[in-house]
Amino acid sequence: MAYASIFRADLFSGQNLIVTGGGSGIGRCTAHELAALGANVLLVGRKPEKLEKVAAEIAEDGGRAHWKACDIRDEEAVKQLVKELIAEHGPIHGLVNNAGGQYPSPLASINQKGFETVLRTNLVGGFLMAREVFNQSMSKHGGSIVNMLADMWGGMPGMGHSGAARSGMDNFTKTAAFEWGYAGVRVNAVAPGWIASSGMDTYEGAFKAVIPTLREHVPLKRIGTESEVSAAIVFLLSPAAAFISGTTVKIDGAASLGSRAWPLHKASHSESFNGFHRAYLPEVLRPDVLKDKE
Repeated sequence: MAYASIFRADLFSGQNLIVTGGGSGIGRCTAHELAALGANVLLVGRKPEKLEKVAAEIAEDGGRAHWKACDIRDEEAVKQLVKELIAEHGPIHGLVNNAGGQYPSPLASINQKGFETVLRTNLVGGFLMAREVFNQSMSKHGGSIVNMLADMWGGMPGMGHSGAARSGMDNFTKTAAFEWGYAGVRVNAVAPGWIASSGMDTYEGAFKAVIPTLREHVPLKRIGTESEVSAAIVFLLSPAAAFISGTTVKIDGAASLGSRAWPLHKASHSESFNGFHRAYLPEVLRPDVLKDKE
């Protein structure tokens, strides 16, 4: 089997595209789709074993992928990373700023270290990657950057540190798009809502128990797939989005709209798109696991 992308197979032929956080979840899915469309995918993350596994998957599927481990929160490490990638592969044509992470907690229980750690991962690291890719490569030949946000439009209760970081990334996206447009560099973002991804299995306790019920709060009455996020990222990287910059695309089934005063009806005709042949359903959403817990 191969990735069933809706885009043409040679869309990114000859292009070098970086995917941070490419060892799992949405990053892994996006890396697979980009490779299936001809890109030379450059995987970046903190854990070599995850990156190596995804690179092997892509090679097995007939694509091209290379990896380098890096803590994107470390400014000097990011500078060196980008320098090495350019030396080894040539100009960088696209950057998917996907790396991130957070943990559930009310604001009153988050200490300074925890707050700063999430901001450094979800905001500062993305800024450093974008800045270095621009300064060392894209400022000379153009390119496209897609940043990762989240559904934080009404605040982000239970994850205020991540909400603050993602909101900052939304503003950074707009500023970078304006400042770097002269060089032919487009900067956009995607804001996924609840997506069936491996990250869901990292949560514990009360938050984990809520995950299977989240679909009831989405107008489409379902949780999104990694492929639906990847498809939006691919579009924003593609020539079809050549005049789109400074925009954030929400991928949340309209969950960020409306209010609790408006009742959600039973859904019909709400079908998901899943083109990722190596996708798997998070354990927390598997019917057999949920049944065993009843």
